[in-house]
Amino acid sequence: MDSLVNYVQKNYIEEKKFPSFNSGDSLTVYYEIREGEKSRVQFFKGVVIQIKGQGLSKTFTIRKISGDVGVERIFPFNLPTLQKIEVNKRGKVRRKRIFYFRGLSGKKARIKEK
Repeated sequence: MDSLVNYVQKNYIEEKKFPSFNSGDSLTVYYEIREGEKSRVQFFKGVVIQIKGQGLSKTFTIRKISGDVGVERIFPFNLPTLQKIEVNKRGKVRRKRIFYFRGLSGKKARIKEK
């Protein structure tokens, strides 16, 4: 079963090239949204709180504050509608998964820049 998954990933899924980033980095992700027959490009700007998985099934989670509400979105690296990723800031964090970031607000939610 595992070899079948690897075969499909190698032959049928196209690997995209994006800049390297880690947890704590501030990103802008541009992705395409289709509404009926129309399509437009929308962006999601926030901080990477985790990178999960390996190979072509790798995903990353971005968190932003919209008003007073925290919004998280999970993006697969090989999402067909993903247009581009821009790294805005490189953050300095000591952990790979910064879930403690969810409980912080205001000045405490700042991440030092590298």
